[in-house]
Amino acid sequence: MRLDHDFTVPASVSEAWNVLLDVPRIAPCMPGATLTEFDGETFTGTVKVKLGPVSLTYRGSGRFVEIDEEARRVVIEASGKESRGSGTARATVTATLVAEEESSTRVDVGTDLTITGRPAQFGRGMLSDVGARLIGQFADCLARKLAGEGDTTGGESSGAAGSGEAAGEAAGGAEATPAGSAEPTGSGQPARSGEHEAGRDVRPIDLFEVTGVREKARRFAPYALASAAAGAVLFAIRRRRRRRNR
Repeated sequence: MRLDHDFTVPASVSEAWNVLLDVPRIAPCMPGATLTEFDGETFTGTVKVKLGPVSLTYRGSGRFVEIDEEARRVVIEASGKESRGSGTARATVTATLVAEEESSTRVDVGTDLTITGRPAQFGRGMLSDVGARLIGQFADCLARKLAGEGDTTGGESSGAAGSGEAAGEAAGGAEATPAGSAEPTGSGQPARSGEHEAGRDVRPIDLFEVTGVREKARRFAPYALASAAAGAVLFAIRRRRRRRNR
């Protein structure tokens, strides 16, 4: 499926370009994600997802397949698999930066997504809404970073953050080690880093919370109970009438 979103950051195109290519620097802004390794072109990591009481961990990797500094366009291919299931996710993400004002940049993001397993039950419309909310949280965190408020984890943003257990396990079962806080290179190329991201607490993406499924269930639960009770009463009355008519 194809998903299209956009967000705006308070920075010039050149500054936003360097920051967005600096994977170790922006990784803490990605909801539910933990970066475990980045060598300047390829990266590995995990993404935690919650579906109600069920927690899923996707372990995967990605790489930059195109970095066009002149067009301010970058293409990333990524894929992952459930660590304890058969679900998979594969995406090709194309991001294009467009200058809106002297100190503002719009980032257009197009995602070709293929997903299998339990999250696929949400369908295209709901997954698009989930993507928009998560990108919004990423953009808010990135804006704070650019404003000099320091590193803020995407999992701490409101909305997608669930109440599930914190998780900071590294891919492949390895224990996470501190990451270098790499600065933009200024050359339009990704900052090089072979170290792992710091073992920080990362809240999983709670899909029920993001899509509003949980809230809707709470809202309509009283009506559902009332309907069930009314149905039971009607069923009992009908049974009595049938017995009397015999």
